[in-house]
Amino acid sequence: MKLGIMQPYFLPYIGYFQLINAVDKFIIYDNIEYTKKGWINRNRILMNGHDFLISLPIKKDSDYKMVCERELSPDYKPRKMLEQIKSSYLKAPYYKDVIPLLESILHASDMNLFNYVLGSVKAINNYAGISTEIVISSTLNIDHQLKSEEKVLAICKALTADTYYNAIGGTGLYSKERFCSLGIDLKFLSCDPIQYKQFDNDFIPSLSIIDVLMFNSKEEVNIMLEKYTLQ
Repeated sequence: MKLGIMQPYFLPYIGYFQLINAVDKFIIYDNIEYTKKGWINRNRILMNGHDFLISLPIKKDSDYKMVCERELSPDYKPRKMLEQIKSSYLKAPYYKDVIPLLESILHASDMNLFNYVLGSVKAINNYAGISTEIVISSTLNIDHQLKSEEKVLAICKALTADTYYNAIGGTGLYSKERFCSLGIDLKFLSCDPIQYKQFDNDFIPSLSIIDVLMFNSKEEVNIMLEKYTLQ
């Protein structure tokens, strides 16, 4: 069985969904510490020919709380974010297809940060036809005090995985020899260069999946999901 593990990210770039699509089970960490400057609650879209940061405001709380313990701010106005996205992509070819999806994501009733982001990932998977099983990390019978490679190995063992896919950014974190000694084939997934027409501006890569969906049909997105290299 092929397994992938990632933090929850808000409307991430297509490489995140390539990883989900490439494996049989995808684990999303909920019991990890929230990091302020990561991508758990923010991402970039195209606005007036430039990249623009959209962000979910987080309720003030202890810096040591886990993602699953954090809440969106009571001041969060999903309508405002939706209007920003609408004004940016109004003339995109698949705007009418994607806006209902975003409305359902942004107007979700659960203001728990993890549940909100998890809901967005599942909604996009459904839209793109990705059928991979999603598993929440805290539901697994492992020692949740483990860190980094040890935690990944424990998850692989708990789910009897024989292959583990990691994003290419983790090449310095994990040892292929260590995984191999435990009967697990470690592979790193790297997103191939992907380019498409973004109105008439110079192409800006690695934007939120929103950008990919706005400019590409579902069939084209499915092709892009396979454009990666394994190392």
